[in-house]
Amino acid sequence: MNERVEKALNMQIEKEASSSQFYLSMASWAEAEGFNGTAKFLYLHSDEERFHMLKLVKFVNERGGRAIIPGLGAPQKTFESISNVFESLLEHELRVTESINNLVDICLQEKDYTTHNFIQWYVSEQLEEEALARTIVDKIKMIGGDKAGLYLFDRDLENSAIVPTPANETQNNE
Repeated sequence: MNERVEKALNMQIEKEASSSQFYLSMASWAEAEGFNGTAKFLYLHSDEERFHMLKLVKFVNERGGRAIIPGLGAPQKTFESISNVFESLLEHELRVTESINNLVDICLQEKDYTTHNFIQWYVSEQLEEEALARTIVDKIKMIGGDKAGLYLFDRDLENSAIVPTPANETQNNE
């Protein structure tokens, strides 16, 4: 495996692992604050990010590289509000998209078309992640400070189709 591509993939492994931890921390905060629907959504999202990391780990190792499992710093522990949680989530997803785009660029510079092809799954996934985060942020903005609206939002999030794709469904679609 190309050394520069391997290094970039290992950096992405760390970003996906950090994402999983960040969403897990958000889920824990939401659950402790009584937002069970939001917590459920974020626990699933944390699992999905871990799946993204594992998919990269396996790819690097199967291509003859060495995936490095990173040590992680503690994620943010408290949040101001549900609005703050989902705005942070959107900002985070935008940074992940930037990282994926940089990875694509490195693959093209190094003429590693196999990895470029593999990374296209992540490009598509990030489109979905950003759209989902924007949809939720827009809904929260519509609710404003209405506590009844926030209660219904949280309940709807727990029961709705607005959830990340579980890892086992993603695996079956590869």
